[in-house]
Amino acid sequence: MERTIAAISTPVGTGGIAVVRMSGNDAVAIADKVFFSKDKLAECETHTVHYGFIKNEAGEKIDEVLVTVMKAPRTFTREDVVEISTHGGFSASNAVLDALIRAGAYPAEAGEFTKRAFLNGRIDLSQAEAVIDIINSTNALAQKNAVSQLEGTLSREIKEIRETLVYLAAQMQVTIDYPDEDLEDITVDDIRRVSQSCGEKVNRLLMTADSGRIIRDGIKTAIVGKPNVGKSSLLNSLAREERAIVTDIAGTTRDIIEEYINLNGIPLALTDTAGIRQTEDKVEKIGVEKSKKSIGEADFVIVMIDGSSFFDDEDIEVLRATKGKKRVILINKTDLGESKYIEAVKAKADSSPIIEVSTKTGEGLNLLTEEIKRIYELGAIERSDGAVITNMRHKAALIKAGEALDRTVEAIDMNMPSDIASIDINIAIEALGEITGETVSDDIVTAIFHSFCVGK
Repeated sequence: MERTIAAISTPVGTGGIAVVRMSGNDAVAIADKVFFSKDKLAECETHTVHYGFIKNEAGEKIDEVLVTVMKAPRTFTREDVVEISTHGGFSASNAVLDALIRAGAYPAEAGEFTKRAFLNGRIDLSQAEAVIDIINSTNALAQKNAVSQLEGTLSREIKEIRETLVYLAAQMQVTIDYPDEDLEDITVDDIRRVSQSCGEKVNRLLMTADSGRIIRDGIKTAIVGKPNVGKSSLLNSLAREERAIVTDIAGTTRDIIEEYINLNGIPLALTDTAGIRQTEDKVEKIGVEKSKKSIGEADFVIVMIDGSSFFDDEDIEVLRATKGKKRVILINKTDLGESKYIEAVKAKADSSPIIEVSTKTGEGLNLLTEEIKRIYELGAIERSDGAVITNMRHKAALIKAGEALDRTVEAIDMNMPSDIASIDINIAIEALGEITGETVSDDIVTAIFHSFCVGK
């Protein structure tokens, strides 16, 4: 890591400013070669901002800039870092980057700044992954969890479990290697107790994975019902734009319409489906089959029923098709008067929550938000300060660790030698280390950072 790297850290496009970042032992010296001001950056205090101009090799002014100098070790990478705030737009920022490269910097690879922070010990691997999660977060819950992970919430829990197992493994190894020494033996009861306790902690983290996937990717939600009950109107109302065609003609929606929305902080991957009914229309029939497939793939289903019309066999068929799924039943069109069929719907609803709404006026839709929060316990996640597993790599490592600890307990219960049990304890230690980066392979590290954007 002797090279000093540089990259544009802000998105491509027109804006008020762009930021060109540089990190490495020569960052300040390289910046001094192209920065013209009354201040000499090498002589400046750390974490100070300086006004001046960037000039190219020909001595021509490129842009009027502000330069921030941050000297090691109190920087993101724990190296000297210089950030140059240029005017936004493609030309100015790229001209500044070109000047830095000509002065001795090297173009940064994808994620190289964060990779250096990891390799220099400022953050562990799970914290590094939290950086990209913050960048990619699409809702408040995802951002909160990513920030919590960046602060080390997950790291601390993983390290606590791992250190307990490392100490246990060391005690077991001493007993195995020096059986004749007058040492305080660790008993099989101790091994079982510690392994079971650590396994329970691993499983508690794993139990958050479903909620974590929802936080990160959204609740995959299908809006279903017979034709003309207001499914497309609901999609438009929740998305707050005309995403689907709405008419009085039954069967208007022939295909799947998808929209990712943030419903008062709840991430929903919404699918508006074709109305489910018996039809001879070949195109509509394909749409109905796709609707049924969407029900099977959905995490959550919103069943819509027209409260101003008859509750009939087609409505009952929709309720039957969604039975067993997490769902909410919306009785729509309350703006046309009170539904006469709510008791009939309740009789077929199997205790699923029923909400009376109007997609036209928005009445009752706030209750939909509260019901989704209740079903998915999102309120508890909002209030929790604990770690939530959102990363599939972390989940796989925890599963591996949990299974190894389960095997350890089984080995003890079967009166197998402790050196057999120690094999699985070491497997668990290695798996947990994969999360924080202590035992992860170089190939995995490379793959993780290649998913980052250049400049981060």
